[in-house]
Amino acid sequence: MCVLLLLIPQALSGQKGTEQSGSHAAKDAAVHPLNEVVAVVNQQVVLASDVDEEMRLVHLLPGGDSQENTAPEALERLITRLLIEQQIRIEDPSQLDPDAKAVNESLIGLRQELPGCKLTDCMTDAGWTAFLAGLDLTPDQVAAYWKDRYAVLGFIEQRFRSGIRISPEEINSYYQKTLLPLYRSPAEAPSLKTVSSRIQEVLLQQRVNRMLDDWVKSLREQGQVEIVDPTLRAGVKQAEATSTGKTKATRGTKGNDGVSVP
Repeated sequence: MCVLLLLIPQALSGQKGTEQSGSHAAKDAAVHPLNEVVAVVNQQVVLASDVDEEMRLVHLLPGGDSQENTAPEALERLITRLLIEQQIRIEDPSQLDPDAKAVNESLIGLRQELPGCKLTDCMTDAGWTAFLAGLDLTPDQVAAYWKDRYAVLGFIEQRFRSGIRISPEEINSYYQKTLLPLYRSPAEAPSLKTVSSRIQEVLLQQRVNRMLDDWVKSLREQGQVEIVDPTLRAGVKQAEATSTGKTKATRGTKGNDGVSVP
């Protein structure tokens, strides 16, 4: 379950993506009543309305518009996020209540970066509300989601990222074996000194991704996850069989969108 993604939040490159998301959501709503239970994660229910909302929220995340936005994909993200949140409640419930100022600053950063916000002034309450209305979302929904996302990412960063050290030998190896071959000649490539910090970050993210993937896999194996809806269950199984694996819960670290979970 690879979780490496882009570094800067981006989504909503145009109205087309919003219209497509709306059509998918409308189709799923027609098949499944929104109050219908579609899955149970350690005795916590997931409703069709949760899946519907997740399909719209994904447009606020890095690479959200380029991802396959289907109900099974959305359900996978929800399941992963629920498993992580449940584990946080066991280990340290206080982490689910992050600093309000920090969360708000992160949300302001999102409003500044979203390409779709260039068409409306998302830095005003009216503009932000109008922008989200195009996704059938409200500021309160997004604020609640962003708080949960921030809490999960903070937990991941503390648990996995803080203890990792990347050696100079690893950085040099990546430079020689991965970066240099991308150029026609070594003379065209940037110097190791110039890109050393970026290579370190890439290797760090890769290491975190592997550790996080293994951890989430163990949470699923130890927990009780039941997808009640047969159509979604089949879709999730098909996605698992054909993908290289993506932990899809929250995408991006708090200050550096390089790691993502549902």
